Amino acid sequence: MDIDRYVVIGQPVAHSKSPDIHARFAAQTGQRLTYERLAAPLDGFAASVREFIGAGGRGANVTVPFKLEAFELADTLSERARAAGAVNTLSFDGGRIAGDNTDGVGLVADIAGNAGVALAGRRILLVGAGGAARGVMLPLLRERPALLLVANRTPERAAELARRFTAQGPVAAAAFGQLEVEAPFDVIINATSASLDDQLPPLPPSLFGAGSFCYDMMYGAAPTVFLRFAAGHGARTRDGLGMLVEQAAESFFVWRGVRPQTAPVLAGLRARLTAG
Repeated sequence: MDIDRYVVIGQPVAHSKSPDIHARFAAQTGQRLTYERLAAPLDGFAASVREFIGAGGRGANVTVPFKLEAFELADTLSERARAAGAVNTLSFDGGRIAGDNTDGVGLVADIAGNAGVALAGRRILLVGAGGAARGVMLPLLRERPALLLVANRTPERAAELARRFTAQGPVAAAAFGQLEVEAPFDVIINATSASLDDQLPPLPPSLFGAGSFCYDMMYGAAPTVFLRFAAGHGARTRDGLGMLVEQAAESFFVWRGVRPQTAPVLAGLRARLTAG
């Protein structure tokens, strides 16, 4: 019997934990598949996808820097992919390419499900207005927050992103310098890549408090500089490893129609990460 083939496509992609995650999902659910890394040339994403399809590939996760190209390549798009303007999950069937985006669903599942933080009625600050932020706007708004405020170093980008989602819920935009508030936010999500360079977005301490929950989409063996700053002002914190696992689980469900259990996979990854 042929075994269905899947890949994660990116550049670079050698660091990706996706093959390990999906191997664990497959073993857990009894699904017969392989999942590998595929490093596509920066100018050869579409050709790499079509070559993989020709070799019998059934689906692909897409990571940096190809999510916008994946959006353009797809023949059909899910609602959440259209809203995000980017695709991280491709499915191949009968020569057609379907595009989806599971990033926002993964974020909400980790915050609401794993961390137990309800988002309905909460004041949420989303830090950053790039692709990572755009991918989570619709799922966050579907949780019915009291406010979703997008903050960015360049206020025009924050305002543009907010305008795209005004019909979906209470959205506003601000520059970092306009963020002095009377009361801390309930939830603060860092969607910038600043933590990769050990940098902190210029956020005033007044945003944080003992009742705040702060989330960094980045993760590592030790807390990021953003999470250390938040904890120093009394906030509860969580990194993005759970988002990685949860978005992968959603992709697995899109492809296989089976929803794996994420808790044991997340626990295993966390143990390996902290062990170095």
